[in-house]
Amino acid sequence: MPIRVVIPKEIKPGECRVALVPGMVAKFKSLGIDLVIQSEAGLSSYFPDALYESVEVVDADVYAQADVVVQVQMPSVEAIDQMKPGTLLICFAQAHLHVAEIQRLQAQKITCYAMEMVPRISRAQSMDALSSQASVAGYKAALMAASLTGRFFPMLTTAAGTIRPSRTLIIGAGVAGLQAIATCRRLGAIVEGYDVRQATKEQVESLGAKFVELAVDAETEGGYARELTDEEKAQAEALLAKHVAQANAVITTAAIPGKPSPKLITQAMVEAMVPGSVIIDLAAEGGGNCALTQPGKEINHNGVVIYGPLNVPSMLPIDASEMYSKNVFNLLGLLITEGDIKLDWEDEIVASALTYDGDIRHEATKQLVEGGVS
Repeated sequence: MPIRVVIPKEIKPGECRVALVPGMVAKFKSLGIDLVIQSEAGLSSYFPDALYESVEVVDADVYAQADVVVQVQMPSVEAIDQMKPGTLLICFAQAHLHVAEIQRLQAQKITCYAMEMVPRISRAQSMDALSSQASVAGYKAALMAASLTGRFFPMLTTAAGTIRPSRTLIIGAGVAGLQAIATCRRLGAIVEGYDVRQATKEQVESLGAKFVELAVDAETEGGYARELTDEEKAQAEALLAKHVAQANAVITTAAIPGKPSPKLITQAMVEAMVPGSVIIDLAAEGGGNCALTQPGKEINHNGVVIYGPLNVPSMLPIDASEMYSKNVFNLLGLLITEGDIKLDWEDEIVASALTYDGDIRHEATKQLVEGGVS
């Protein structure tokens, strides 16, 4: 009997994405599985039930009948309790926010793959949901900045004279930052990009932006940024203060999974900006990169708008869902062979499971849940 892969309706407030889009149904079924989707699961992504042809659509809870559960957000404790031991769960786990849920996964012996923990290696690029969703966020952040600033982004030559282009500063040149740079450039702004990793300079400049260069290199193995020393932080703050003051729009993207976002923009920097300027803080989920950011809110401080949006990819649910669905399919293709779940623990990607058979395999999460580490 084919394994049953179920797609529940997301229940987290504000979550509009769905883990399976109609265009990916045939791909999923090529794995030799039965597909079950909860009624209206795709409605917030503009995919009504009628579009899911050859998929079983059910009104009731779907967790108890699942061999595999695929969704965007971590399911509730109550949902986890309905799952059979050995069920395979794929989602964004965000373990630091879901300790009780991780404990239930452990107790229920659920095999959980956290999409944010897929190894960032070349072979796993097609499964990298962090990158696909960050690309959505970077694009949307540029549109938010253009919408909330009191100025045009592009240079305009009009009968009333020439309007100078806006100056934008993008802090962080990861996937979200690079997409924000590219989008701001397409909108006609003058763009600067800042990152403490020197390796990003070429990427920033290739998009037509000027690289704001710090006289240190804080890149670590794996391409991430290390924490700066106190002296380096002082250098970075002085450099940023100058460029923030000159910017009409600032987009910050420096988020650290599982940890508070670093405070990069001080209140003094905000107060040095020209009234009518805007800060879009994509790191708001971790508290924000700006000292004045209020997660989920738009505030006005001395004429400067500071917006800390939450769950930005969900604001573009059609394309964000399609990208996520493709990421999940590529991961499932590694976990399901000939219609059956077969886990090759010698494979680096397969071995990245968050939980398996009552064990928490990710060491930091294990310490958080079992060791009382906060």
